Amino acid sequence: MDEKQALMAFGAMAQETRLRILRLLVRAGPEGMAAGAIAETAGVSPSNVSFHLKEIQRAGLAAARRDSRSIIYCAEYEALSGLIRFLMEDCCAGRPEICAPPSAPLPA
Repeated sequence: MDEKQALMAFGAMAQETRLRILRLLVRAGPEGMAAGAIAETAGVSPSNVSFHLKEIQRAGLAAARRDSRSIIYCAEYEALSGLIRFLMEDCCAGRPEICAPPSAPLPA
């Protein structure tokens, strides 16, 4: 991921509703969620969720697919991993033990 892509991703997440939606998509897993379910769970109107989903997609953090009459959205895990790698590239002044995988506990 380059700096421009990272800035777009951070910009998309720098809004409360979009961050909430993206976190919902991450928890939903690869099967994703229908737009209506996202709106209901996030507590926003369908038109509002549509606006926010477009921004999240534009940043490359989510993808959409049609399933019958529904549009299913899912997180783009590779892009999210790329964003984390971008942040960790120059990690910790050459102390790689501090840069453990994000899900691993930090060393004591």
